[in-house]
Formats: sequence, C-alpha cells, structure tokens
Amino acid sequence: MTIKNISLPTLCLITISILFFSSCASKKDIVYFQNASDYETIVSDNSHTNKFKIDDVISVHVSTLDPEASMPFNLFKGAEEGGIRPEQVDYIIDKNGEIDFPVLGAVKVVGLSPEETKELIKEKLSLYLKNPIVNIRLKNFSVTVLGEVNRPGTYLVNGEQITILEALGLANDLTIKGMRNNVMVIRDFNGTKVYTRVDLTQKESLNSPVYYLTQNDVVYVEPNQSAVSSSSLDNRASIWVSIASVLITSTVLIITRN
Repeated sequence: MTIKNISLPTLCLITISILFFSSCASKKDIVYFQNASDYETIVSDNSHTNKFKIDDVISVHVSTLDPEASMPFNLFKGAEEGGIRPEQVDYIIDKNGEIDFPVLGAVKVVGLSPEETKELIKEKLSLYLKNPIVNIRLKNFSVTVLGEVNRPGTYLVNGEQITILEALGLANDLTIKGMRNNVMVIRDFNGTKVYTRVDLTQKESLNSPVYYLTQNDVVYVEPNQSAVSSSSLDNRASIWVSIASVLITSTVLIITRN
C-alpha cells in the first residue's frame, strides 16, 4: 500500500494513535508498592522517636498532689483573673540546645526524645518535689510538602509522629506527573542537612530511615519527564507542528500528481 492509497483522515488517525500510546505512562511509573504480594505481612524495623532540635518550641507542665508546691516550676503569662488560669509560657530551645527552666536553670534537651526529656526534668525536680508529674509536648511539629502534589504547603502535625505517606495524604497525593520512585526528604538537624530519596513504588520504602518524618522535614516530589517537557511549552507541540507540515506537504504533492 502506497501513500496514494491512504486517505488523509486515516493517516491522521494512525499518527494520533502512535503519539497517544507513546505518551502513556506505564503502570510501573504510577502504582505504589508494586512488589507487595497479596496478604503479605511486612514487619517494620523502624524504631523511630523524634528528638528535639534547636529552635523547637516545647511546652513543659509540672504538677504534683500539692498545686502550690509545683507552681514555681510553671511559667504563665499574666495573673489569674476570674478563676481563669493564664496562658502557660512555652520554651524555645536555644542555640546551645538548652531551655531556661524555672528554679532549675539551663536544661540541655537538644537530641533528647520527649520521654528522655521528661525523665531528665523529673530527676532534677526530685530535689524539690515529691513524685512530680511532667508533661512535655512539641508545639512546632510541622512538615512541608512541595513539588508535584495536588496541594503543596506546610502542614502542622497533631500528635508525635507522621509518616511520609500521611504527609503526602495531607497534600492530596502526588499528581500524575510526580515521580513516585524518586521522592526526596530534606532533613535538617541543627544546621546539618541530609537528603534522602525514597522509592514509593517498592514496599521497602516502609523501612526507609525517613519513612517517619521529623519536625520541619521537607518532602519534595520531583516532576517526571512529561512535566518537564510541558514546562517548556511541551515538546510534543513541536512534534505536532512537524507532523502537520509533513501531512500538508504530502497532501499537496498527492493532489498535484493527480
């Protein structure tokens, strides 16, 4: 069959079909945890515990059976009025990794978990109080999700931990143009940045050292080749222009010869 025997609409349909199937993303580029089998049990070996960092904001509340005895160890803004307790003051971990605690003075907490910090403060308080109860909470736990996600932004975490999957869920998942096999987590610990890449198409990502995020982590989803091409006015547009030129030229030659 020669070009003379192929109508222009048929030629266009063939061309469109070729372009369509060549531009489709394959399953391996989109599906999460592709190597996980049905009913497979995956035991996570992560033993993640958040550690306090410089510039973290934490709340510390001390209580005992005698409220009057524990009062000097809690800081509040203003005075109690009309039976309403004033707002408690939070602590910011300074550049030395310390908080300035009432009566106790400087307490070094950087690099400690909330539980470790609680035990440290209880030990120091035992000189002044009997059976003190210490409650500690990280107040500035947030993560940032950027790149090819449906709703990029910074999200405040309610609780003590969040996984990379939960963070992406807050951002309404990756777009179809996000690279699921090359998600980057940028982690900062006291000025040292660590970059780790995660392949979410494989079940092993559940045991990644960054599967559980820490405060102020940044999750960046890299765009795939299709997105990169689209950002430069989509190189497929130039292909269409070339094809159109060939079709027009071919049509003119066929008409002329006939």
